[in-house]
Amino acid sequence: MAVRGVAVPGRVRETLADSALAPPWVVHGLLVVPFLLGVEVPLALQYAPLAVSVLVLGLPHGAVDHLAVPRVRDRPVTLRALAGVGALYGLLGGAYLALWFLAPVPAFLLFIALTWAHWGQGDVYALLALADVDHLRTRVQRVATAAVRGGLPMLVPLLSYPWQYRRVARALTGRFGVAPSELAPLFRVETRLALGVAFAALTLGTLGVGLARATDGFRDSGWRVDAGETALLWAFFLAVPPILAVGVYFCLWHSVRHIARLVLLDRDAVAGLRVGALAPALRGFVRDAAPLTAVSAAFLAAFYYLVPVRPANVEAAVGLYLVLIAVLTLPHVVVVALMDRVQGVWNVSDSG
Repeated sequence: MAVRGVAVPGRVRETLADSALAPPWVVHGLLVVPFLLGVEVPLALQYAPLAVSVLVLGLPHGAVDHLAVPRVRDRPVTLRALAGVGALYGLLGGAYLALWFLAPVPAFLLFIALTWAHWGQGDVYALLALADVDHLRTRVQRVATAAVRGGLPMLVPLLSYPWQYRRVARALTGRFGVAPSELAPLFRVETRLALGVAFAALTLGTLGVGLARATDGFRDSGWRVDAGETALLWAFFLAVPPILAVGVYFCLWHSVRHIARLVLLDRDAVAGLRVGALAPALRGFVRDAAPLTAVSAAFLAAFYYLVPVRPANVEAAVGLYLVLIAVLTLPHVVVVALMDRVQGVWNVSDSG
């Protein structure tokens, strides 16, 4: 049977954790080393993970929302259920797309906020379900952990590579005629310093409270996973250029963890995981994600002709793709929030 809560049976959790947690740790850790040694990578190559994400892991990880909603509720996949998710995407995605044309700077800032929240909520679920942590005992702790985890890819690159962060912002908003000066306040030294100090304090405070509530203190395996991942991602986003770092993280960290969550809702996939077989889960995900991934890719091609300033190079094209990701993120966040509610991710007290 499918797993619809955050309590994942031992063998199933071990099989998924071996694939969804450990390999990304290794990749992210290894990527830090050359950049600490001063290695430089051509900008065109840094865009490669984002370009690949159109068809591999990145865009497809959100292409199963139409099935995730009925599955997490343990209901049949009906035309009515599919139409409901389709309407959600049409209404929210359409409204957000209109905002990009009417007010691109607020749309960009909303994208950062949405991604921050979404990537944070994804890591909280992974910690509870795959790492089996027990130190996140209150809703406040889980919200704080989500804020830290989402801020690592969204904020830390602004501290270490502000010029490249600015370049990506221009690639997104420049398609809509935004002048560089409109985003200038975000990149001032005093702004980045204040954000960095506050975020470092939030990180240390959140881990400190978790340590105080961990069953075995420093020996608690769940807390050590949480602290180790947090330290790894701090180092990763400080050292690796943002374009490359976010592309790798999007594909190999966030998307992989969400796909692991999705396969737990598939009975056939869970049956395979119980005996240590990952292949049925992967085949099922590819089958489920392929149709809407193709639709999204087709929309991206049509989107090229809709924007006021068409992309003339790889950087601008990736910026356009990120706008599409932004448009899809809003309804996707709503779907994942529904999954969180049904699965009890935030269903804890604030007094424990």
